[in-house]
Amino acid sequence: MTAPDGPATEVGARLELVCGPIAHGGHVVARHGESGRVVFVRHALPGERVVAEVTELEKSFWRADAVEVLDASPDRVVAPCPYAGPGRCGGCDLQHVAPARQRALKGEVVREQMRRLAGLEVDVVVEEVPPDLRWRSRMRYAVLPDGRRALRRHRSHELEPVEDCLVEAPGAVVHEEGAPREVVHQTVHTSHGTRTFAVASDGFWQPHVEAPRLLVEAVMDLAAPRPGERVLDLYAGVGLFSAYLAPAVGPEGRVTAVEGDRVASDLSRDNLRDLGVRVLRGRVDRVLHRGAGPADLVVLDPPRVGAKRQVVGQVAALAPRAVVYVACDPAALARDTAYLLEEGYRLTSLRALDLFPMTSHTECVALLEPADVCARPR
Repeated sequence: MTAPDGPATEVGARLELVCGPIAHGGHVVARHGESGRVVFVRHALPGERVVAEVTELEKSFWRADAVEVLDASPDRVVAPCPYAGPGRCGGCDLQHVAPARQRALKGEVVREQMRRLAGLEVDVVVEEVPPDLRWRSRMRYAVLPDGRRALRRHRSHELEPVEDCLVEAPGAVVHEEGAPREVVHQTVHTSHGTRTFAVASDGFWQPHVEAPRLLVEAVMDLAAPRPGERVLDLYAGVGLFSAYLAPAVGPEGRVTAVEGDRVASDLSRDNLRDLGVRVLRGRVDRVLHRGAGPADLVVLDPPRVGAKRQVVGQVAALAPRAVVYVACDPAALARDTAYLLEEGYRLTSLRALDLFPMTSHTECVALLEPADVCARPR
């Protein structure tokens, strides 16, 4: 039932809203008519008129789920997964959107973040990366008392039982919470060669089945490592990028991989042993403070929160000829780009890859070079 367009006084109140633009986080922005309050609405599309059920009341905004669509967008589709939708699994928040429109919306988010946080107007086209379903090579499930697997609901510890997750790839590495950690092996085939990596079953690894290959090739293309160069691979994980950078710089060069997680760092040491990569374990800012050596080239693949100002400043102080930044969060990328602009760098290339289909997330790879150097067109 549609509630009157009055003030929301409690979670569960229903409002009729006209949805505005997409925002970072997978929701669209609407404004409540009577109060003027901003409402972030999930499971909706720009331009739609919906009935939204309030899920959270914050001081300056509300959150809501679109539970009834009164005027649908032509880009709305039936979600392929029975667990998607309001109050259900929180993983795939764009299953109600046609895939091409998903990518267009994600491009709008990246552009808006770069404009708002870095002051840059950037043309962004999010590249399609098939498949849209059955793409996730690693899954982490909670386990219910009756033994069934489950995933978490949006912004909640509540669990949604899941018999078959439609983004789980055939042969995916599956880790159940509370289960012992295992070491598994992931083989990566790229145009720069094939390597096999030991990875913890509950540790970080790029989840899309095509992500390791595409990201290695994007980093190598933008970085263009040269024989004899000194390279810093920061937030190196189990050594994915270092494994390809080391042969490119050759025996006269040097690659240093820095990773804070103990398990990942130990595995990277094993993965890179035959390549002569120097592996340093510790928080990136502390390792750089102690001195990780000069660098002609820096590759950063930080966690979702980004590298942040201190690390960016430490990187810029090394005066590398290029910084290649791999980012899973456009806001963090934009903030760190702004810091690099302050340090005398400029953004010369940005690629966006749809490595998280059916979700609001996008992977970006950016190249930043000293502003006083004329970069080749890319």
